[in-house]
Amino acid sequence: MAVNSAAGANESGSDLRRRIKMVARRLFADRGVRDVTIREIAKAADQKNVGVVGYYFGSKENLVAEILIDGAKLIEARRKAHLDRLEAAGGPRTVREAVEALVLPSAEFGDEAAEEAEGFNRFLLLLSLSESGFIDRTLEGRWNTGYQRCLAHIRRLMPDMPAAAKNRRFVFVGAYVSSLLAMREAMIADPSHDHPSWGSDAMLRDIVQTTAAILEAPSP
Repeated sequence: MAVNSAAGANESGSDLRRRIKMVARRLFADRGVRDVTIREIAKAADQKNVGVVGYYFGSKENLVAEILIDGAKLIEARRKAHLDRLEAAGGPRTVREAVEALVLPSAEFGDEAAEEAEGFNRFLLLLSLSESGFIDRTLEGRWNTGYQRCLAHIRRLMPDMPAAAKNRRFVFVGAYVSSLLAMREAMIADPSHDHPSWGSDAMLRDIVQTTAAILEAPSP
């Protein structure tokens, strides 16, 4: 298949592949996976040949999966490093410390200018709202062991309550954190307004503190 790249005749296949993922993730982050077409992705990547996405990824589903895996692997590496430091010092000793290991790696990854990071938290939130089963099937526990370690520490450190109540809190926290990180990412990326509070360390501390409060609130 001949791939027509308007971005430059010297662009390698691997570079074009990365660019397709970058523009697709931006579109998915803005509008969700279902509402973005292959044609739109090709156009955003400066490709006249609509078949370029199929050529490099086989299908839209494979493209979405690769974007998901790329981000999950990088966040997982950050989270494991964060937990390794905590555990080497005998921690985490509080729910808040364990929540920091949950929240900060995702937030800091989303702040990067790297192609693999831009829009990822928004992409992940919209994907989880429409295709949560797809996320579970795609990751299959391979890139969430750090996440599971965080949950194990949190479960250990939470106040005494039935296991079912703890599980409900985890559901609340998942929705709360993912929504806030996606909103924070959108505000920081918004070129039309200055949103200094969203990019501040105080905002991240508040996200961590209020998440810990959800987990530590007395069970009714």
